[in-house]
Amino acid sequence: MTATPAWPPQSTPRLFVEESIALGPRRIDGPAAHYLGGVMRLKIGDPVKLFDDVTGEWLAVATEVGRRAVTLDVTGKLREREPVPDLWLCAAPLKKGRVDWLAEKACELGVDRLVPVVTARTIVDRPKLDRLRAHMIEAAEQCARTALPTLGETVKLAAFLRDWPGERTLFFADENGGEPAFAAMRARTGPAAILIGPEGGFDDAERAAIRAHPQVVGISLGPRILRADTAAAAAVSLWMAAAGDWR
Repeated sequence: MTATPAWPPQSTPRLFVEESIALGPRRIDGPAAHYLGGVMRLKIGDPVKLFDDVTGEWLAVATEVGRRAVTLDVTGKLREREPVPDLWLCAAPLKKGRVDWLAEKACELGVDRLVPVVTARTIVDRPKLDRLRAHMIEAAEQCARTALPTLGETVKLAAFLRDWPGERTLFFADENGGEPAFAAMRARTGPAAILIGPEGGFDDAERAAIRAHPQVVGISLGPRILRADTAAAAAVSLWMAAAGDWR
């Protein structure tokens, strides 16, 4: 007997929408409509998966497909919004391209919040937050995520340390060394964050101020020198393995 094809197919396009999703008709216009109709060649009757970062993932079927707008009929919920581990990634803004990559990986790896932190050696002190969010949305669409990291406002290091919440451990990836990262993360449970510096690293005064903070735990990411974006991905992966949802 021939097997019944999976519905919806694995190739079904996924689309993030800003407004909360509910059963019934939904109009898609702008770039999203072009993506569905022009890029994905959506036809009437084809399925689309929608998610909104609040209610979960839904199944919809195309009822009208035009050049500038697509109408979908939302027919049912596929799954609830996924739980997200309580981890923040606090990182100095990097050059264009590398900071985009960092935002994508923060979303893919399951970070709950991304906070740009400006330091003395930060090259880009005003990252374009709308572009970072767009990269996170694209990563979530491609990787079947139903949740997006929140994106904090850019903050200078001094204010960042001054206002740090007392209940959250801040793991400081220090190029001068610290506790082995995996062991330090496994030993400390509860809300956490990871602080990653700029391409040129923290200066001595910044390192001293960070180390003096009561919630900070200095960690080492091993014997090799890592680029800032690589260090961020490595540190998040270690935390997910030690204390997050990879256990």
